[in-house]
Order: sequence, then structure tokens, then C-alpha cells
Amino acid sequence: MDEIINKVANSALEVFDLEDYYPSGIRTQIDISQWLLEGFLLKEKDFREALKNHDWSQYQNQFVAIHCSTEAIVPAWATILVTVYLNPFAKKVALGNLTDLETALYQEIISTLDFTKYQDKPVILKGCSKKPVPESAYIMAIQKLQPFAKSIMYGEACSAVPLFKKGK
Repeated sequence: MDEIINKVANSALEVFDLEDYYPSGIRTQIDISQWLLEGFLLKEKDFREALKNHDWSQYQNQFVAIHCSTEAIVPAWATILVTVYLNPFAKKVALGNLTDLETALYQEIISTLDFTKYQDKPVILKGCSKKPVPESAYIMAIQKLQPFAKSIMYGEACSAVPLFKKGK
């Protein structure tokens, strides 16, 4: 019987897996409509009082997305004020839904990575993650990889889709 050889492991192919950089921790959404009159009207005095009386410690070491589930027109200072209360407890605060939060996390992470190790190498931008990696993270990653990589494919080694090949 012939020995099975892993050609991918023995190739110069580099795999860039965004899932490797997924920050562990609890993700939470805060809906500020809970502090609006009937979910729509912001009364400053009542809003400030509700924030003051809220238990912010429950968000200790969590990643928090601030959003409003109603179609209320909320002034910018309101979400900023919520952030002021969250800041001592949360690991990260972002405006929007959980996908927006993941995007903000990956934006921060990708900006700190060193992509020089991919210089003139064929790279697979691994897809099919088990964790909620937002599509926007792949967009950010390809922009950082492209100046370095010889070629970039997306997916898995067995079924990668070519995306980019550096000209001669």
C-alpha cells in the first residue's frame, strides 16, 4: 500500500485563517430603546437617570454592541453617553449590531498583524469558519495580503477559488 502524502502541508502554500485571530469572550447587544419613552422618545432627564441606575458591571470583560431596535431618532450624544458608562467594564464597545461589533474587532486585530511573512508566497484565505467571522474581515484581510502575496485563493486547499495573482 502506498504512503499517503499531504501535498498541501509540504507545499509553499500559506494559509491565512481569520478564525485564528477570533477574540474569545462574550458578545452582548444593548438596545437603548429600553431607556426611551415607549421605545421612541428620548427624554434627557429620564434617560440619564435610567443609565445611572443600570447595573453596568454585568458587562464586565464583554464585547458590547450598542443599537436601537426601534426607528427612534436618537441623538449621537445618547450612544456616546452609554459608552461612557460601559467603558470601565467592557473590553470593547461598538455602535451597531453584533456583525458591526465583529467588524470593529477584526479591524483592530488586522491592523496590528505583520503580513510580511506572506511575501512572494501563494496564500489561501481560509473560508468556512466555525466562528462568526464577518465578510468585512475577509475584505480587510485581502487588502493587507495583496501587496505581499504571490497569489491569493479563497476557501480550502482542496477547492480554492483563485482571487489574485501578482503580475510578472
